[in-house]
This record gives sequence, C-alpha cells and structure tokens, in this order.
Amino acid sequence: MDHASLSVNDLDRSEHFYTSVLGLIRLANFGTVRILLHRPTSFLLALVRHEDAPGDRFTELNTGLDHLGFSVSSRDQLMAWERRLDDLGVEYTPIRDMEFGAHLNFRDPDHIALELSTSNSTLTGWFDELRERDIPQKEIDARLAEYLALQRSAAGTPGP
Repeated sequence: MDHASLSVNDLDRSEHFYTSVLGLIRLANFGTVRILLHRPTSFLLALVRHEDAPGDRFTELNTGLDHLGFSVSSRDQLMAWERRLDDLGVEYTPIRDMEFGAHLNFRDPDHIALELSTSNSTLTGWFDELRERDIPQKEIDARLAEYLALQRSAAGTPGP
C-alpha cells in the first residue's frame, strides 16, 4: 500500500495522535490536509478535514473503511506496542492470537479502528510462495481448509 487518507474532525488532535503514538512525522500541511510519513516504509497517511463534514464519530458499521492495519515483525513487538499504548493512555484490546498470527486493536481520537498485527510462520511461508509462483485458487482453498481443520482439531474446536 502506498497511502491512506482519513477524514478527521480535528487536524491538530489527529496529527498529535499519529505522530506521538505511531511515530509518523508531518511531511506537509496544506491547511485542510496534513500528510504524515512513516519513515522506515515511506507509507503516507493523509489526514483530511472536510469543511461540510457532520463531525460524527467513526463507526466500522458504515459501508467503507472497517479498520486500518499496520504490520509488526513479531509477537514481542506487539507486546511492546501494548505497553506503549498503555503508557500513552490509549485504549486498546488485549493481544489476540488468531489462525494466522496475532493482533492488537485500538482507536484514534475520531474512533477510527486501527490494528497492529504480526503473521505466523505459516502465513509468511504462504506469502513467500505466492510471490514465487502462481498458485491456482482451488489449491489455495484446499490448503486453507486443511490448515483451518488442523487448527480447529488442535484447539479441540468442532469444524463447520
């Protein structure tokens, strides 16, 4: 992904959140638009204040954005982020282990849902393989079904 653009209610408050919590830096201020940069990846995040916006709080229940996800390299990094969010007083859900890794969810000042996640070795292996060769959709579906069945079996959860 190259960039994302979020509509916000208060540019100063949102810029402060994204720079202090996620470590982004302001690249440009165009009055009603602020462009923030994640230096290690060059990912750009635009914060936009629309003049006629109603000022409602974000909800993922509306059609459009559900959440914005950022990757970290390990579960240890997720744990460090959990401590950081705690230190900064940012509300979050505890780390959740899922089928393909783990994630940590939190919200920005406009209640926009944000996620930090890390992939497990199975998923990163599949990503590596998908970069190297075209895998037919039937094979992807079969491998996924087999993997999820093994996960459910290991957890003692009945299948579909």
